[in-house]
Amino acid sequence: MSRPLVVLDVVGMTPKLLADMPRLRALADSGWQAELSTVLPAVTCSAQSTFLTGLMPSEHGIVGNGWYFRELGEVFLWRQHNKLVHGEKVWEAARGAEPGFTSANVCWWYAMGASTDLTVTPRPIYHADGRKSPDCYTRPPGLHDELTRELGAFPLFQYWGPTASIASSVWVLAASRQILARYGPDLLLVYVPHLDYDLQRFGPDSPQAAAAARAVDAAVAPLLDDVAERGGTVVALSEYGITPARRPVDVNRALRRCGLLQVYTQAGMEYLDPWMSRAFAVADHQVAHVYVSDAADLARTRAVLAELPGVDLVLDRQAQASYRLDHPRAGELVAVAEPDAWFTYYYWLDDAAAPDFARGVEIHRKPGYDPAELFFNPADPLVKARAGVNLVRKKVGLRYAMRTTPLDPSCVRGSHGRLPDAAADGPVLLCSVPDGEPSGTLPATGMRDLLLHLAGVELAGLQGGQQPA
Repeated sequence: MSRPLVVLDVVGMTPKLLADMPRLRALADSGWQAELSTVLPAVTCSAQSTFLTGLMPSEHGIVGNGWYFRELGEVFLWRQHNKLVHGEKVWEAARGAEPGFTSANVCWWYAMGASTDLTVTPRPIYHADGRKSPDCYTRPPGLHDELTRELGAFPLFQYWGPTASIASSVWVLAASRQILARYGPDLLLVYVPHLDYDLQRFGPDSPQAAAAARAVDAAVAPLLDDVAERGGTVVALSEYGITPARRPVDVNRALRRCGLLQVYTQAGMEYLDPWMSRAFAVADHQVAHVYVSDAADLARTRAVLAELPGVDLVLDRQAQASYRLDHPRAGELVAVAEPDAWFTYYYWLDDAAAPDFARGVEIHRKPGYDPAELFFNPADPLVKARAGVNLVRKKVGLRYAMRTTPLDPSCVRGSHGRLPDAAADGPVLLCSVPDGEPSGTLPATGMRDLLLHLAGVELAGLQGGQQPA
């Protein structure tokens, strides 16, 4: 029987929330608890890439959950190919030192094309007629049918959107238990997303946040028991903490009003024109990459951003270097929101001209992140009934469009992305064994080496928890 290392990424977990998470908190009773630093931007793709490579965004290249692909002239969020992440990943380093080392990734990001032995990641079926059905991608391919036969289809519509719920985390955890039991990987990465939903919907200090923490704690318990039975080690960590936020900042509208951002119109709908815009922003929670096509416009763009209420910092390339964010994929300017603010992607000035995808869950078509997708539009009393009718249309094979998302973002109550202002609101790190405890806050870049140490893999010149040069 293998002695696995299981790494739980419990998104949004903070020292404060542990008060409602007794099973996870108990890991520290047998092992330890420490503060964990994060990166700017403190978002999933950037933080996970740093944990797994030991590198900062300026080195691994993941400057956010998405960015403007200059070579394509397109904004893309939530790409999935692992080749986007530069640097040696933790399982690759382990395999280099111990050729028989095996690894599994259950829903950590950039899973497709990764060199893990087993992979599970969300991947809808995009039908030729435009319909989208829930499903997942796996390696090896046969794992797909193993999981869906016992657990049902991957619950995509509970993984994100207005119906996002604990059901998706329960499926991920059940799949992880199945992989652990049948394949026994040496390293098992598990992504647990549920806290992200209600902390953004209701705020981190709400009763709903506490209830979500209790639900996650109960859901992870069976996996914790499985690992203990195998004599394995559990590491539970978070990428960021979610803090109260009530002020949406329309950064693109500000750039448009001063003539820097351009749109084009089709069928009465306005679309961002990145090719002709002098400046535009890719909004990502509390950070926005602002792409400026001509250096002559930098000073003007910076002035617009600096004067916008809700903007805390405007970082040029030199300032980005101090955060190790100065990668060619980053915007010429990076805006950081004030603690209670966050950035919308909105660029239209009249809701009547908004593109049709603005009112739906369209994470790949929107040129920025949209937390309003977590809500049914409160201004439409029939929104749930209309969604139900569209589900019927889908089941009988007809095309449909879900118009559930509000264009008023004031319902959002929590956000993240800026560096935490207090440790209680930042990431936390838990370990089930009294080994590898850092002497202070563990830098995000030290996570890769700590995991290698806890997995029993020692690399020449590095020790557990040490930050690579």
